[in-house]
Amino acid sequence: MQLGIIGLGRMGGNIARRLMLAGHETVVYDIDAAARADLATHGAVAADSPEAMVAALSAPRAVWVMLPAGKITEATITHLASILSPGDTIIDGGNSYYKDDVRRAAELSKLGLHYVDVGTSGGVWGLTRGYCMMIGGPETIVRALDPIFKALAPGMGDIPRTPDRHAHDPRAEEGYIHAGPAGAGHFVKMVHNGIEYGLMQAYAEGFNILQGKNADPLPLAERMEFNLADVAEVWRRGSVISSWLLDLSAEALAKDPVLDGFSGYVEDSGEGRWTVEAAIEEAVPAEVLTASLYTRFRSRQTHNFAEKLLSAMRFGFGGHKEKLGE
Repeated sequence: MQLGIIGLGRMGGNIARRLMLAGHETVVYDIDAAARADLATHGAVAADSPEAMVAALSAPRAVWVMLPAGKITEATITHLASILSPGDTIIDGGNSYYKDDVRRAAELSKLGLHYVDVGTSGGVWGLTRGYCMMIGGPETIVRALDPIFKALAPGMGDIPRTPDRHAHDPRAEEGYIHAGPAGAGHFVKMVHNGIEYGLMQAYAEGFNILQGKNADPLPLAERMEFNLADVAEVWRRGSVISSWLLDLSAEALAKDPVLDGFSGYVEDSGEGRWTVEAAIEEAVPAEVLTASLYTRFRSRQTHNFAEKLLSAMRFGFGGHKEKLGE
């Protein structure tokens, strides 16, 4: 298939590369000419403007927008709507707020344009590992785009199959689902990221307790000094708390056992806040997710070992760097 891609950053560029490795054609645009040129060396058609990108695509066109949520994505989608034709599709693969998706889908529908929102998880590892995708939009349009999603998804791999799934959508086993109408994809991804906050916080607090077992206030006979890199490594192997986040923690601790390379200043990317807002709207308790979000706020004032591990994990899966000077 042919796909236009706007935004060639950490994830957008690798999405284009993975699609081309699977035999799909990409027409790419980014404000950064060097990013366009780099993708061209991998076989992409590099356009020097959104208009040129649209002109290079065959109708019905599909354009994937992979930009930071907020004003830049909103402005890009508005501009695309003015240069695309009825029957074309705009895909937002970033981390937009799901209520914006609902509004955009309604607005674009009046112009004869389709809208698909794709909650995309995979970070900087997506090129090799594939992307877990949660998709919202019309069923017929999502089905038409299936070759794109299948190529980006990780596939079954060597993960054991879940028993009794014969009555469920087989796409989930491949690493992507059609979650529902417009907004559903980003809503599921939003909750995914809220859970991510809680999981990361649990690991961070646990290792902080281990690290503090040799503290001066404790009786001398009860003090213990643990090799945290070894603890993380042994938990990776056969433990019920093994996960990719634990893998990243083990890697960070093996390289820098005291995490001196991290200050402990932990950002939040928005989805955690939106998840807590959704819980409030639904009157659903979310104690762990809410506490983990507030811990990130506190980390910007004082830092401890737990926040350093949070920073290390964020860098590991997403390449997120701490703010300079923090």
